Amino acid sequence: MPLRLFLFVLLALGAVARAEELSYRRDIQPIFTAKCVVCHACYDSPCQLNLGSGEGALRGAHKRSVYDGLRTEADEPTRLFLDARGEAAWRRKGFQSVLEAGGQAALMARMLELGRSRPLEHNVRLPEDLEIGIGRRNSCPLPGEFAAFARDNPRAGMPFAVAGLTDGEYATLTHWLKLGAPVDEAPLEPSPAESAQIADWERLLNARDMRSRLVARWLYEHLFLAHLHFEGGTPGHFFQLVRSRTLAGQPVEPIATRRPNDDPGSDFHYRLRPIREVIVHKTHITYPLGPQKLARVRELFFSGDWTVAELPGYGVQRRANPFDTFAAIPPQARYRFMLDNAEYFVRTFIRGPVCRGQIATDVIRDHFWALFQAPESDRYLTDARYRAAVTPLLTLPGQLDDIAGLWSLWGTYMERLKRYESLRRRAYAEAPAQWSDLWGGNDNALLTVFRQHDSASVRKGLVGAVPQTLWWLDFPLFERTYYQLVVNFDVFGNVSHQLQTRLYFDLIRNGAEQNFLRLLPADSRQAILDSWYENSGQLKLWLSYTEIDGATPSALGLPQHQPIRSFADHLLERHAAINARPDPLNRCRSAHCHRPGVARELQYAEQTLSRLASRPAASLPAVLALPEASLLRIEYGEGQREIYSLLRNRAHSNVAFIFGEQLRYRPRLDTLTLYPGVLSSYPNFLFNVRAEEVPAFVAALEQARGGAGFAAVVERWGIRRSHPEFWRYFNDLSAWLRETEPLEAGVLDMNRYQNL
Repeated sequence: MPLRLFLFVLLALGAVARAEELSYRRDIQPIFTAKCVVCHACYDSPCQLNLGSGEGALRGAHKRSVYDGLRTEADEPTRLFLDARGEAAWRRKGFQSVLEAGGQAALMARMLELGRSRPLEHNVRLPEDLEIGIGRRNSCPLPGEFAAFARDNPRAGMPFAVAGLTDGEYATLTHWLKLGAPVDEAPLEPSPAESAQIADWERLLNARDMRSRLVARWLYEHLFLAHLHFEGGTPGHFFQLVRSRTLAGQPVEPIATRRPNDDPGSDFHYRLRPIREVIVHKTHITYPLGPQKLARVRELFFSGDWTVAELPGYGVQRRANPFDTFAAIPPQARYRFMLDNAEYFVRTFIRGPVCRGQIATDVIRDHFWALFQAPESDRYLTDARYRAAVTPLLTLPGQLDDIAGLWSLWGTYMERLKRYESLRRRAYAEAPAQWSDLWGGNDNALLTVFRQHDSASVRKGLVGAVPQTLWWLDFPLFERTYYQLVVNFDVFGNVSHQLQTRLYFDLIRNGAEQNFLRLLPADSRQAILDSWYENSGQLKLWLSYTEIDGATPSALGLPQHQPIRSFADHLLERHAAINARPDPLNRCRSAHCHRPGVARELQYAEQTLSRLASRPAASLPAVLALPEASLLRIEYGEGQREIYSLLRNRAHSNVAFIFGEQLRYRPRLDTLTLYPGVLSSYPNFLFNVRAEEVPAFVAALEQARGGAGFAAVVERWGIRRSHPEFWRYFNDLSAWLRETEPLEAGVLDMNRYQNL
């Protein structure tokens, strides 16, 4: 008997021997987490099969895809832990079990067997005809359809198009399935410290006076997406704020509404419930709670003498205009609350509540910085007459999704927005912009955004070379973006809803860019705006965007020549104390292009790697061969490693249109940003390099002039999907996150891992 087969038999016998001890929590979920959750989590999970929890495994799969930008009718939501409870309820919604098949082998067992029957050749490219992109059409076969599926798709077994399970993992899973796939999930129990703080927050959120009820609603609509964690809480414990039919102290019974600002339909209570599924990085948007935050809420929202005459309802108009709905709450309190944790709020709409964000991301540049207007200079906060005049004009589209009336609806919103922009332009013309107009309250004041096609990420600090564009967000821009892309956005909505969302966000982006232009010399603004909207973008400037203020001077005193670079230099100097990520790799100003204080091997490696940073493809052709989000794992010393992100920033003549992005793409202007850390939830590829080999790695990229040159780089240092140790390297990325950023750590997604 061959040794491999003998070992497999021993492992299988061992699994049988401990059949009575087999535990889903201890034995099965860890395998799913290590090998399956990387693809099967959130809405972009193939066939909606979410393996991040026992509930998801029991729910099973569905043929319908969540993502369908062309559907004419909104779909019924299928959110795990919210829209149904228990297997029977999910079956009524059309989900098919993958764990049982009425006398046949379970669908999961057959998919695993299919994958095991066709192992990949070690560390070679996958066959060209094997479609692995996220745009592929998944068949999602029912048990009775599997034989035909396997015949037509012999390489579609699980894990799909990647190194497979170990013998032990396969034996454990197949035996568990033969036992009937028992699931023994235990709910996460809050620690005593967490329970005490939960009680404090639920007491505040469920107070019955009018002011408290209005504030609680506003807070819920701004925190419903958060993974909440408590000061002094247990590591790895996160919580979610929900509306429940039950009082504090009773089991939570969440009320499922399509949006968080829809009518709950009955009496409810705000409750904090533990998050029961595996934490995945792409949906892990954290927010801290604790005694200081509780005191801050009381200070901001309850220290004044404002009153509420009548509580607002939940109708269409209330959803469409949060400025009017929450007008009684002082706008200073609302804006300052958002500024305190601005990174969280920008993450909610940039990283996205829907896992696949092209509805929003194709309207932004691949790299830009985001800044915020100081509350003291925000006219919406400081001028009550101006606020009263513009509030009715800030209504958001997308609440009505009638396709036939789409363009008439859109025309109404455009007219309101143009009137608002006209009033805003005149209001700010009364006072030139000053440095003090930039908010600098904490390290959330400076943010960097990176886009990789249909995903994006946000980080505190100013990372990368000086970008082409910057956003300067005031309260109306910030709040409208949040409500349009998070609170009011429905991933299950129809084409009209999704189109209105996309079109309006385009206008918001333009508003943030135009606000930034107020900081630059008046005579330079139009030329800079034109450079952001070249070619077809000029048509959009004429058709959709409002005029800029080209007359009111700026008080910043910047030069006419390269004012954005000059602004960035001053910004970096003035706000050095709150810049969370100084960047000597992409903006090296000395002979030492590395971080201070890191190990000597890393200093030398970073000095060498900096030769790649910020270079355009015209001078570094390998840029065009690199994926948009590569990770570089550098090994040094005795078992130590550092992770770097190597991000390709694609250049466009403009980002003003939904379609035709490729026509506006300017590849020779693409650049690279290199920075320590994992700056994307979706790695496209991983290189593993010993520190002493970094000079050879960099030189090889510099010398690569075509496909063969880059292929040699991949062959030597790349970790392909078929690499025999793929899972060790890929899962080490999450392990590195747990070591370096434990609060932000989560399982990374490999749906976009490329076949290089």
